[in-house]
Amino acid sequence: MAKLRGCFVTGTDTGAGKTVLAATIAAALRAAGVRVAAFKPVVTGTHESAGSWPADHELLATVTGTHPGDVCARTFGPAVSPHLAAELAGEQLVLRDLVKAARTAAAHADVLVIEGVGGLLVPLSPEHDVRDLAVALGLPLVIAARTGLGTINHALLTLAAARAAGLDVRAVVLTPWPAQPSVMEQSNRTTIARRGAVPVHVLAPVIPAGDELAAAGATLPIGDWLGP
Repeated sequence: MAKLRGCFVTGTDTGAGKTVLAATIAAALRAAGVRVAAFKPVVTGTHESAGSWPADHELLATVTGTHPGDVCARTFGPAVSPHLAAELAGEQLVLRDLVKAARTAAAHADVLVIEGVGGLLVPLSPEHDVRDLAVALGLPLVIAARTGLGTINHALLTLAAARAAGLDVRAVVLTPWPAQPSVMEQSNRTTIARRGAVPVHVLAPVIPAGDELAAAGATLPIGDWLGP
């Protein structure tokens, strides 16, 4: 079976910036002439308003020039954990099916950008979680984290969980990074880098537009994050 090339974007929590970071990476790659595909295993909360931002799979489809149905394997209405969303629908998510769907998404691309669901230990089914999917796909991990109070603990816990499973963590990205970061935010960045022994980058606030996302992505060392 051919190895995938790309990265897996996870977060320290729901709302930590995974979608923004994944879309930024994908948009920058596409702007550079790379054939890029995006994949999100599950989207929940489709019954809820996302405000000014489109749903995760819709944004990822826009920046890669594909259809939302090609990006996401499964969608559910309630804004709950994937395992519960599937249970409420009388279904169960199967890890091997999600792995197959990811490989299908990558079939005609040079690089696959995967956005996880919540954090690494979010359950997908009674037996498997997001970390299991990341391990099965074997791509380097990039972690999106908040900038403010609490992010040190969340980032270091995520790093520990990833490394315990043998995942290759390439970077932590703090977002949305303000134009004038506070002393605490600057300390958060340096502390995560030092205690986590990981490169820590920052991503400024962006809007859900391909050009702006691509420009923001051009400031990040994306080439260092793509494996194998």
